[in-house]
Amino acid sequence: MSQEHFTLHTLQIPVQRCESMTEVRQHIDALDDRIVALICERSGYVAQAARIKQNANQIVDEARIEAIIDRVRAQAGAVGAPAEVLEATYRAMIAAFIEFERGEFVRLKEVA
Repeated sequence: MSQEHFTLHTLQIPVQRCESMTEVRQHIDALDDRIVALICERSGYVAQAARIKQNANQIVDEARIEAIIDRVRAQAGAVGAPAEVLEATYRAMIAAFIEFERGEFVRLKEVA
């Protein structure tokens, strides 16, 4: 793998130049390993939110969702990442975490 960095459009985060799909996939797999760990960590905080919230109607907070999306889009712009991809990814992740939190909320209330 080349140590030379590859720049795509306005991307501000250095990406190593790859010469083969094997190299590309190795880098993507390594990133996926980091992303999975971060999502796991995030799930621990979402589980705590389910424990802290008193009512199921508190699980979906539209204002908070839009604030997250706005923040992520701004971060995308700052590093030259595709804002549309980040927004779609975050909306899908948030929707999945809402379902996870609903399940945790029910489970925790049954145990109590």
